[in-house]
Amino acid sequence: MRLLTMILISLTCSNICFGQVTYDSVTLKDSNFGRYNDKVYQPSYKKLIIPTIFIGYGVLSLSSDALKNLNRSTQYEIGEHQPKHIKLDNYTQYLPVVMVYGYNLAGIRGKHNLKERTIIYGTSQLISAAFVLPLKHLVKEERPDVSNNLSFPSGHTAAAFSSAQFLFREYKDENFWVALTGYPIAVFTGIYRTLNDKHWIGDVVAGAGFGILSTELAYWLFPTVNKLFNKKESKNITLIYPVLESKNFGAGLVLNF
Repeated sequence: MRLLTMILISLTCSNICFGQVTYDSVTLKDSNFGRYNDKVYQPSYKKLIIPTIFIGYGVLSLSSDALKNLNRSTQYEIGEHQPKHIKLDNYTQYLPVVMVYGYNLAGIRGKHNLKERTIIYGTSQLISAAFVLPLKHLVKEERPDVSNNLSFPSGHTAAAFSSAQFLFREYKDENFWVALTGYPIAVFTGIYRTLNDKHWIGDVVAGAGFGILSTELAYWLFPTVNKLFNKKESKNITLIYPVLESKNFGAGLVLNF
């Protein structure tokens, strides 16, 4: 119950965002402002099923003997085969969001324009950080490699799945197969967090859940968040979002003049 309470506290703190907005008269012609009655912005409990299951599994893995044994046996098997540790997961966690902008440059248009999608993605990363960072310090689960006590949940996996869900949301109505391309990359990131001995299975599954949930919340909050940014007198946009690494915390900056 104590752990569930901590997660609920994190959920209530999740809609944190800040910035200073920009407008571009050319961009406005292609914007979706005023279409907030679109179902994409409206909460749907069905969309919470998968992230809830993932997060629930991760929470149970902290106390269930059966799931703890699965964590240990998996890490034992990984250790037996001694896979080469690679650092690609530090980069693949953000690859799906790069693909969103890349597809657009290639002429495959998504649901939102540059400014709108940047606001949505930045919001999702802020929400993800509001979930992940407090929980790491509250739960204090030791990593498999015994490097620290910040194992639960996996921040890399949360970033990867929030990015993959962002790609899916942007392109699912325009090109469904393109929309799915982020998930294999997110799965790769999660798998390599375990192969690199940085996370238990439960950490990775929970991270995936928090990542998906963060992006869903970002889309639902977009009409409200955008009102904070949508000021006619504003000439440019500054959006700051957190960047999580295994031992570091930084920030990304997006400017649009």
